[in-house]
Amino acid sequence: MMRQYFSKLPRSTEELLHWYERYVSPVTLITGFLIDAVIFRNVDFVASIFLLSGYLTIAAAGIVLFHLIQSGRLKGRLFLQIIPLIPAAIQFAFGALFSGFVILYSQSAAVASSWIFIAILAVLLVGNERFRTLYTQFAFQATIFFTALISYVVFFLPVMTLRIGTEMFLVSEAIAVVVMVLLLRAFGYFAPGIIRGARWRLLRSIGSILLIFNVLYFTNAIPPIPLALKEAGVYHDVQRTGDVYALQAEPLEWYQQYLNYNTTFHRAPGERVYVFSAIYAPPRLSTTIVHEWQYYDEAAKSWETRSSVSFPISGGREGGYRGYTILSNAAEGRWRVNVRNQGKLIGRVSFRVENVETPSETVLLER
Repeated sequence: MMRQYFSKLPRSTEELLHWYERYVSPVTLITGFLIDAVIFRNVDFVASIFLLSGYLTIAAAGIVLFHLIQSGRLKGRLFLQIIPLIPAAIQFAFGALFSGFVILYSQSAAVASSWIFIAILAVLLVGNERFRTLYTQFAFQATIFFTALISYVVFFLPVMTLRIGTEMFLVSEAIAVVVMVLLLRAFGYFAPGIIRGARWRLLRSIGSILLIFNVLYFTNAIPPIPLALKEAGVYHDVQRTGDVYALQAEPLEWYQQYLNYNTTFHRAPGERVYVFSAIYAPPRLSTTIVHEWQYYDEAAKSWETRSSVSFPISGGREGGYRGYTILSNAAEGRWRVNVRNQGKLIGRVSFRVENVETPSETVLLER
């Protein structure tokens, strides 16, 4: 009986992974995503950088170790025993990286303009669980690593330099390319056969990734990391007393509080419209935010900019740096206020103005 029982157990690490990967892979995906969601939910930049750096290091070390063992540079029984585990470790690191990127970039993204980039990251995250067999191929490993590396440096560099904008994005790309070239040169020295067989495929892949990132950035599809819109809305009045903002808002049902679109603002004669926003930025980072007020012209079927108001912000406050702008004599119809930084869309407040005879009932919110 005992012999029959033990005969059903896996006889090696590789067989164990083969038996249970269909169960371990989804559980690892969900667990890693939940852990990342807890850590990244408040865009804690110190913790985020520490965790992403760790994941990236695991991925790079796994790639190097796997191919040094496979090429015979590292020999011994221990290395032969652990080599089946290495692709799983690389897969976990990439999955954790892309789940972190999805959370971080989506917090900083206006869905209207950045959904393509967020969707690409989400596809890489979900697809990561289907790519286990490909994680033994150097060209595939290097391509995914380069994608993760650019995504990481684009987030990391502005936090470290306290500067954002096109210049920092291009410098981030240059740093990622230099790191990748150094990694490939190291492989060319220690395992020249691996590079020789994948050189042109790697060049095409890296060139394509750079092209995609540049197209996405210059079409405003990549959100302005590390800025994140924590809160925004339309109000009947905003007053600041000390460190507290008092907002007069129309009462909403509990479920409407999670819907930021198609809000109706009931405007009484002479009443002004206020849009409030709170934007998170890293400590010591200072920049300028613009509220771009746009009205939808039903006849022309297009949005017209009626006002653009800018104000400076300073980073470090957990709930975001708060500010508001005002529009008098808002016409009845559809409005939106784009929250921008250096032309890039951080978020948007959409609402419809309806004229009424008497002021609407409001509730007091403090921020």
